[in-house]
Amino acid sequence: MTEYTPRIVMAEMQPGEQTYLAQYLPPDVTWLTCALENCPVEGYREAEILSVFVHSQVSAAMLEAMPRLRMIATRSTGYDQIDLETCNRRGIPVCNVPRYGENTVAEHTFGLILSLSRKIHKAYQRTVAGDFSLHGLEGFDLKGKTIGVIGAGSIGLHVIRIAKGFGMNVIAFDARPNELIAEVLGFTYVPLEQLFAQADIISLHAPYSPATHHLINMESILRIKRGALLINTARGGLVDTEALLAALDQGILTGAGLDVLEGEELMDEEERMLHGPEAEEQMRLLIRRHILLRRPDVVITPHMAFYSHEATERILETTIHNINAFLAGHPENVVNAPAG
Repeated sequence: MTEYTPRIVMAEMQPGEQTYLAQYLPPDVTWLTCALENCPVEGYREAEILSVFVHSQVSAAMLEAMPRLRMIATRSTGYDQIDLETCNRRGIPVCNVPRYGENTVAEHTFGLILSLSRKIHKAYQRTVAGDFSLHGLEGFDLKGKTIGVIGAGSIGLHVIRIAKGFGMNVIAFDARPNELIAEVLGFTYVPLEQLFAQADIISLHAPYSPATHHLINMESILRIKRGALLINTARGGLVDTEALLAALDQGILTGAGLDVLEGEELMDEEERMLHGPEAEEQMRLLIRRHILLRRPDVVITPHMAFYSHEATERILETTIHNINAFLAGHPENVVNAPAG
């Protein structure tokens, strides 16, 4: 009797990942380089196991197009791109990679902080143009400054450890404070309003959800300490782009380091976006994004905080483990509550 092999679809594949994954997955795999919604439906219609990254929007309509789907393995910690309600109803477990880049993202966070605090990005642009003057390049020390960490989970705690190494004061806001960890690492939990008022640097590490959508908004920017920096290596939807632009224009924020942008899933889909049902709002997001790209007080990186050699290996290893654990009948790292 021929051994049954499930139909697996791996979307958003990067060069080199396929070679690694193919060694450890069952043989019937479809490899897609595009985000799922940009791929022909024939490429994923028969999927029983689906693996995506952060740019594939796995909506209810997308799930309806995959009637045989039994499991989703997202190669990310966040899973807000997946319709969990539909997955719950259909009994589809969604498995994530809960830990792969705590130190990786935290290190990138400080790369953005230092780029702004020491004006490294401006200095680089000036020197490659042949200008070696120091005018306008005076930065500030991190030692003695206060960093406010919003979301003191695995990544946030790594940021706190690094900040203490710089001699910074640390305050944090988290929905589930752990006073023992705070005592050991030497930081203090404070209400969100107090963090906004006291922090010289605000660093976002909260998950994205309806409750955290536009955490930084027109109302909250009025509470921020004047002259602060904002760093976002979490999710673009935490920040209202219009409010961010207003805060920069008014000098409330003197700079922003962004590895994620609101509406970043539209970056590679502009042609399709213009003809979609929400074209007007999407066009506004696109324009705001381009405005941010042109600002000298903003440093933007292309959602790469996670992207180190070591972290990529950990993502792939956990994804292999999640798929094989599901096939063995004991799914792990499940983030939803599938029926049945």
